[in-house]
Amino acid sequence: MTDLPRFPDLDGASVFLTGGGSGIGAALTEGFLRQGARVAFVQRSDASGFVDEMERTTGNRPLFLPCDVTDTAALKAAIAAASEAQGDISVLVNNAANDTRHKTLEVDESFWDWSIAINLKAYFFAAQAVIPAMRRRGGGSIVNFSSISYMMGNAGYPVYTAANSGINGLTRSLAREFGPDRIRVNALAPGWVLTDRQKELWVTPEALAAHLDRQCLPDALAPADIVGGALFLASGASRLMTGQALVIDGGVVVTG
Repeated sequence: MTDLPRFPDLDGASVFLTGGGSGIGAALTEGFLRQGARVAFVQRSDASGFVDEMERTTGNRPLFLPCDVTDTAALKAAIAAASEAQGDISVLVNNAANDTRHKTLEVDESFWDWSIAINLKAYFFAAQAVIPAMRRRGGGSIVNFSSISYMMGNAGYPVYTAANSGINGLTRSLAREFGPDRIRVNALAPGWVLTDRQKELWVTPEALAAHLDRQCLPDALAPADIVGGALFLASGASRLMTGQALVIDGGVVVTG
């Protein structure tokens, strides 16, 4: 990850990530740390060891705040704590998500509420919490992680794909509402990224081969492959880009 370009305005920036201690989120945390950013992240599981590792490897220690993002009050409190410790948040990365597989006819109201809470509701309230300070400081960047699952019309997790489509709509509406404040809001939609979770639960040689056949590029995606796009959207390099969805999927879906 040391070969990523430098974005000078991220050096010293106050960055807040959800789900920043594992999977794609861990790669994002490392990427922002290597830019010199002050990074705070929330995660439900303990990430103390990851924090120590990041300090050893990057020389920059992130702030870990244990939090279940489905608890809106706790999420807002974590954002307030991060702002107090590291200054007003200039970059929010809504990354935490859960793509547990489920069947439409077996979904009950409790599962629906839980899935929407983690995959969409938390995005809205995290954005709501950082926008006032972004307004005061004259701008900021919000990056909402989605996925190509809803673009592909994938079956097997309909509540998740509904939330991902909702993220796209939320991104556009927030971009329109807060553009006059120079707050940019963009979505980033990865393809099938081979995180440890994906490998443990769903990656098989047959499934991976079938997916790679759908990509234009022949290489499987790793978490590190998503970092450059996120840094670009967070930085001034994309200063006039808002309300957009950036796809990093090896060329499965075609946008435009």
